[in-house]
Amino acid sequence: MSAQTKHFFSDPTHLVLTALHSLTLTNPSLAFDPEHKIIFRRPDSLTKKKVAIISGGGSGHEPAFAGFVGQGFLDASVAGTIFASPSAEQIRKATLDCVDNEQGVLIIPMNYTGDVLNFGMATEKARAAGIKTEFFAINDDAGVGKNKGGKVGRRGIGGGILILKIVSALAETGESLENIYRIAQQANSLLATVGSSLEHVHIPGRPAPEDTIPEGEVEVGMGIHNEPGSHRMRFALPELVKTMLFQILDHNDPDRAFITHHPGDEFVLLINNLGGVSSLELSGITDEVYRQLEQDYDIKPIRVIQGTFLTSLNGLGFSASLLKLADTGLGPGKSFLELLDAPAEAVGWSAPVHTSTWDRRTDAPVQLKKTRLAEDQPSNVKLDLAILKKVLGAGLRRLIEVEPIVTRYDTIVGDGDCGVGLKRGAEAVLALFEDPLSNLNDDVVHAVNRIVTIVENTMDGTSGAIYAIFLNALAHGLREQDKGTTTPATADVWAAALKHSVEALGKYTPAKPGDRTMMDALVPFCTTLKDTKDIHAAAKASQEGTEATKSMKASLGRTVYVGGEEEWLGKVPDPGAHGLSEFLTGLASAF
Repeated sequence: MSAQTKHFFSDPTHLVLTALHSLTLTNPSLAFDPEHKIIFRRPDSLTKKKVAIISGGGSGHEPAFAGFVGQGFLDASVAGTIFASPSAEQIRKATLDCVDNEQGVLIIPMNYTGDVLNFGMATEKARAAGIKTEFFAINDDAGVGKNKGGKVGRRGIGGGILILKIVSALAETGESLENIYRIAQQANSLLATVGSSLEHVHIPGRPAPEDTIPEGEVEVGMGIHNEPGSHRMRFALPELVKTMLFQILDHNDPDRAFITHHPGDEFVLLINNLGGVSSLELSGITDEVYRQLEQDYDIKPIRVIQGTFLTSLNGLGFSASLLKLADTGLGPGKSFLELLDAPAEAVGWSAPVHTSTWDRRTDAPVQLKKTRLAEDQPSNVKLDLAILKKVLGAGLRRLIEVEPIVTRYDTIVGDGDCGVGLKRGAEAVLALFEDPLSNLNDDVVHAVNRIVTIVENTMDGTSGAIYAIFLNALAHGLREQDKGTTTPATADVWAAALKHSVEALGKYTPAKPGDRTMMDALVPFCTTLKDTKDIHAAAKASQEGTEATKSMKASLGRTVYVGGEEEWLGKVPDPGAHGLSEFLTGLASAF
């Protein structure tokens, strides 16, 4: 396995500037200072006096941090180049000129040396200018122990977004800078995150990293700038999650006892995509983490937030964060949960479930309504079961017999599976009618609905879907002929039902006679039966329609892409049409 090194941009400077500018396109309440790479809330979007919250860091972690600027979230974000801190001058500019700083400012980056130095320097510049300013560096990484972290301490990674949300929402309530600063510290002390990745990331415009993670291994605790984690291990998701949760929650480990866990503690779970994991896999990861928390730790998170919040460019990994809830001491409307649930107008924040929905959460099983299935609703359209078995049996056996020729035709002009699919469906339907325990009777609608179920379960691909749609519509068309009393399934009844089926099929496929499809066999049969009430004439029309497909150029289906028409044009009929016409000819032979 190697890092993904293909990108749409080769100039990282141009990429960062355009990405930042795009935020003013997706959120009209934002402004952009390109010289200093600052995204900030437009003054005309501010509705109240409040403490300003400023964060930021190197680019490459999108949507962090600029994607979290907006009402209810950050007031400004300052961006560096990819994986590099912004300068103190950039941050000073944001603090002094881009935000309303009259009520004070909290400067809150992640705990990386360059960020701490530059955001810290800007903090001191702001204080020297007479602005009430506090500084806090988020540090939530439990993937590296206390000994290895040393004096630098924990890195700030994905879980830090929860702290940014909490302090920003608290500022929106009009709370004081002192309390906001205290809550940032409190929340950080109750937060732990571990990230893992299957591969290093690649920065546009730079050579691929020389160090790669071997196939079948995963780096536990990898940092968001390609820094090594605690160790590498053979990759299996359940074991990986078990290891990550142990690092987060084993408060008996003196090297990683960042948060404690006791019965009754409540947690918020954040699953963060490091950038290169599909939404499908991320959802599967969330399920595995939740399952192990409940099974191994008796923790049922009171909130589960999943998405892409703080990335490492195209990092093929994820992080899991647990925030333990505690009393903020600030009264109603200012608990951790209420602040996390508070609305935010920031394009990077994706936690759309309302508080009231979480409050209604229950494990009680859902009682599904029991709608009567079509096959459970009897009809008065009748046909002697022996006759139905005889006629259908003749058609199905003929279809099974011609499978080799249908397969040969489809091998030439298609993907070779048409004959096998038709045979498989025919054998399954034949087995139904030969089964003494099938509970079939003279109710034709019931019989067709039973056939529908078999076709849906045994015939796949396009032809299977078309047959299933047609037969579902046929059952409905037959039921439409029900007069309320016993209604013999005469040729008139079948013809009317078949007309309804063809019309229904036309809603879902553009195929018509002349397109070289099974419709070239089906439509002539249905039309002729309706006009003549003669099944032999209808079967003959189906055969003629199939024969005509030999000289047709395909306009639908896989044959369009196969090519080589000079070899088969005029010689090979459409396989689906041929199979269907043989079935219909078999039906007619029973009369």
